[in-house]
Amino acid sequence: MALTITGGRANIVNILEVSEMTPSVDLQRIYSERFSGMAEYRKQVWQILTSWFFSKWITPSSTVLDLGCGYCEFINSIQAETKYGMDLNPDSTFNAEPNVRVLQHDCSQAWPLPPEQLDAIFTSNLFEHLSSKRDLEATLQHARLCLKPGGALIALGPNIKYVPGAYWDFWDHYLPLTDRSLVEVLRKCDYVIEDVIPRFLPYTMSAGRTYPLWMIRAYLSLPAAWHLFGRQFLVVARRGV
Repeated sequence: MALTITGGRANIVNILEVSEMTPSVDLQRIYSERFSGMAEYRKQVWQILTSWFFSKWITPSSTVLDLGCGYCEFINSIQAETKYGMDLNPDSTFNAEPNVRVLQHDCSQAWPLPPEQLDAIFTSNLFEHLSSKRDLEATLQHARLCLKPGGALIALGPNIKYVPGAYWDFWDHYLPLTDRSLVEVLRKCDYVIEDVIPRFLPYTMSAGRTYPLWMIRAYLSLPAAWHLFGRQFLVVARRGV
């Protein structure tokens, strides 16, 4: 997972609606090995990303869901009134802060949330792990149903145009996407596109690479650098009214 810095404490309501739990155990093992020893650094990076960049779409009064929340760094860090995370990995529940409600749920199936409840859905490096285009389209439809009119879907992920071979270095990557293909399916699902950045963040932190935190702040403030080093797209779309 590229820059998938998405973790705290067993806490909350854990909704188990998955009929087969073996994939969850596999996820737990793969990610535990992939990101071993980097938890504190990923947490610090996401604190910068949320406060310096992603907070522009999320107000402190928002209801937010982190889709594919992983180790919960994003949802733990973002300032919001009501927080949800959704993931199949059992470790998500143990890493969420007490004010985060974790749903252990397959996102391609109907979501266990009321319609029009969410102001924003954030997702980082999830869509490439879905097994098919059909699953992605279903996920986007369920997300749209749970967003309030005008609510935002903020999607970050590896852009296959810029990471062609390295994309397949991860066993759990299935669905290659570009910014354009994601925009196309979002429009098919009746989203309104607000912003598209084909090159945003560098590709991966899973190889143990760490950068000084000041460099991350500087990078976010220099869009010209994104074109040189960015390998992940950022797409922001909204549910129409």
